[in-house]
Amino acid sequence: MGTISAYETAAGKRYRVRYRRPDHSQTDKRGFKTKRSAQLFLASTEVSKSRGEYIEDSAGRATIGALGRSWLAAQTHLKPSAYEPIEIAWRLYVAPRWGTTEIGRIQHSDVQTWVSQLGAGTAITLHPSPGARSATHVIRAYGVLAAILDVGVKDRRILVNSARGVTLPRKKKKPHTYLSHEQVDLLTTSATTHGTVILTLAYTGLRWGEVTGLRVRDVDLIRRRLAVRENAVRVGGKILLGTPKSHEARTVPFPPFLAERLALLCAGKTPDQILFGDGLSHQRTPSTRDGWLVYALKRAREVDPTFPRVTPHDLRHTAASLAVSAGANVKALQRMLGHASAAMTLDVYADLFDDDLDSVALALDQARMISSVGKMWANGGPQVPITKLKPRSA
Repeated sequence: MGTISAYETAAGKRYRVRYRRPDHSQTDKRGFKTKRSAQLFLASTEVSKSRGEYIEDSAGRATIGALGRSWLAAQTHLKPSAYEPIEIAWRLYVAPRWGTTEIGRIQHSDVQTWVSQLGAGTAITLHPSPGARSATHVIRAYGVLAAILDVGVKDRRILVNSARGVTLPRKKKKPHTYLSHEQVDLLTTSATTHGTVILTLAYTGLRWGEVTGLRVRDVDLIRRRLAVRENAVRVGGKILLGTPKSHEARTVPFPPFLAERLALLCAGKTPDQILFGDGLSHQRTPSTRDGWLVYALKRAREVDPTFPRVTPHDLRHTAASLAVSAGANVKALQRMLGHASAAMTLDVYADLFDDDLDSVALALDQARMISSVGKMWANGGPQVPITKLKPRSA
């Protein structure tokens, strides 16, 4: 148990509390104006030690800036494409507001206010274009701050994470754009030299980085399979190679009509060369301002003014739609798209299986009819009411 002693200061009598930390080293805290406040502090300290909740006062003085830099440096498990967005969120949103704030002084209400201000465009940021941030940006910035505070809890700097439980903006799910077979053909013709890329994206469901990461050795023309081993992602203006998004290699089938086109791309290249392009450099995502896809869409709209605006990723959605309409089940679609689980596939493409609900309802109706008829015959066939006939008068 600790002790309490009084001492004199220029401002009057003050009280000092001497106590031992959980490691039995001695420390003190001074400056209490009343003996009662000193006694309350000592009692709460002893209770926190007995519960295993003791936290050194000085531990909460570490700033978010110092802890955040250490936290970022520890994210070595992330791919460069996953690390870049959180580093940007830290630099533009979290550090400007919380960098100099002590971790022990962050209040739940302060975090809620900051989240609301980010969404409204009134928060302090270093973003070159001020204004309201999207739900995705707000949630990502909040996630960085909350993760740093989680580390603070684990390091025994703070008792609880004051950021948890904050109300976050709701993401608006963008409706998928699906092309028909005819629209894919029109876009392929309009894309001229990039037609094979269009067809590969629309009929295999590969991501852009997976398609542009394909090498000649990954094409099996006999079994009609593509081996997805690499993902070529643009990060900070550079193309970086890594594993596919799921971290696992997979094989994806391609339809027979693509075999001849892919064979032409393989011709004259070594097995290690890149399939699309000159074989040496990975193709970059087409610019949304003046890239080849923009001009392909413009030519497609000259034929069909209602042709939708699509991105390379929309062609992945198209592949899912065409596969489902051809009779593919959820498990096959999951393997083709490289999702972690069939549940994830259903979450992403639930709208593609709406017709299955009608089929289920009709099947249940038919099953009930069969069951009712069977039960009726089991009870002696249909019960027809018998009317007693009167004898005909002479």
